[in-house]
Amino acid sequence: MDLNAINKEVCDAGVQLCEMGLTAGTWGNVSERIDDDYMYIKPSGIDYYKLAPCDMVKVNIHDLSYEGNLKPSTETPLHAAIYVARPNINAVIHNHSTNACIVAAAHKDIPPILDDMVQIVGGSIRVSKYGLPGSDELTKNGMIALEGRNAAILANHGPVCIGRNMKEAFVICQIVEKAARVFVDVQALGGPVCISDENVQFMRSFFLEEYGQKKEG
Repeated sequence: MDLNAINKEVCDAGVQLCEMGLTAGTWGNVSERIDDDYMYIKPSGIDYYKLAPCDMVKVNIHDLSYEGNLKPSTETPLHAAIYVARPNINAVIHNHSTNACIVAAAHKDIPPILDDMVQIVGGSIRVSKYGLPGSDELTKNGMIALEGRNAAILANHGPVCIGRNMKEAFVICQIVEKAARVFVDVQALGGPVCISDENVQFMRSFFLEEYGQKKEG
């Protein structure tokens, strides 16, 4: 395991969030699992462009203790809870993309309306109940909204996207923002027509088991 590579990936991901227009300033946060006990996460309240890989904070995901002089992100409890509950998840991104924030402010779940969305997210994108940033309520409500999904939207806040690796987490961020934009715009045409539960389940299984260049047998 190359710890330097992991903390560099977390640091670079923060800059990428800004360059892709998924967040701005110091808001949002990125983390990556190190192993069953630790993660690296962005420090709190520091501009992404002013951070170096060595600034990423190593945090124990079980007791939230951390190493160094920089405080970890306010949303550290949510990231840690995700890694503890979801052993297959190795990267977490919380961003503030515009259309997802519109949905967050409206407290409207995004129903299963796009093929790529249901394949990679797992179905609808739920909006959690509100909780103050960094609070136990936000963590609890976020985990409920994420159940069976790879993304959720924190009410009046923004999306949290989780993946088996950082690349997948970023793709999910983009898909969530696109789905939110479509969901908002389609209201002008009378509202969305949803994909059936049966087809959602089929496409999710197809994505996990057969999509791309996966070998048979």
